Amino acid sequence: MKLSICTDVMGDLSFTDMLDKCVKLGVEGIEMTGGGWSRAPHFRADDLLADKGLLKTKLKEIEARGLKIAALNCSANPLDPGDMGKRHRKEMEQTIRLAGEIGIKTIVTMSGLPEAAPGDNVPNWLVYTKSWPDEMPERDRYQWEDRAFPLWHDLVKLAKEVGVEKYALENFSAMLVWSPETLFRLRNEVGASVGMNLDPSHLMWMGADPIASARALGPAIHHCHGKDTRIERGLADVNGLLELKDVTDVANRSWNYVAVGAGHDLQWWKEFFSVVRMVGYNGWVSLEMEDFTMSTEAGIQSSIAALQATISR
Repeated sequence: MKLSICTDVMGDLSFTDMLDKCVKLGVEGIEMTGGGWSRAPHFRADDLLADKGLLKTKLKEIEARGLKIAALNCSANPLDPGDMGKRHRKEMEQTIRLAGEIGIKTIVTMSGLPEAAPGDNVPNWLVYTKSWPDEMPERDRYQWEDRAFPLWHDLVKLAKEVGVEKYALENFSAMLVWSPETLFRLRNEVGASVGMNLDPSHLMWMGADPIASARALGPAIHHCHGKDTRIERGLADVNGLLELKDVTDVANRSWNYVAVGAGHDLQWWKEFFSVVRMVGYNGWVSLEMEDFTMSTEAGIQSSIAALQATISR
């Protein structure tokens, strides 16, 4: 396995300053965002598809520093029923085309989340039993069969056309694909090019065991994020793990995203990466830094030290 970093955390730096920082941090690769929710300016797909000279210059800067592009990322909701969904789908497709043009084989993205019924105008995350109320089975069927399956058949076709081999869908909340089971529901329909970006931090607060999840996923692991979660003692016990407070309200949340090692110790991380490697994944591990309990710099430094000590090489 090789260590990379999601460069969104350095969105305030210029492109070359970001690259220089990555070299100083000791990572081997970079995971950059082509569009979607990210505001990071470093590798926007629309700009680079329109300006081949700029693309060539940026690729030379990356190569000159001995860095590799681990994957292109477009975290987005292409199934949103409003204008955002249209924009996100366009930016996802642009990111896919850009990846194909520069020989990147993996796209890190999200499955999307549609409305629950025709005519609704907001996405609806259905996480209650499908058996009651009576309308729930149809809402579930509509989201998957009428909305998600057609989109992902199209995206799989596009990937084949441009030479992208893998989609790595992050198991994020408020998405149709948020667990191994939901991933396989989509993968079984559209094919093995769709797999998971295994992010253990989300599974932790959902109550799953990411090590068991890795065993269940096996070859469906297409990418891996290094990010930790801490369940906050005394708060989760009272309020449970469904948490709507702002991510910056760290003292009052039931759980927080934290630097690697601040939620689970290094022995846990060693076992996690050992199992991930054992089931067949030997690719990039990208640090995704979203710890608001400490400074960004401290979180990056401690996370990289933890990941370098635990990933299976």
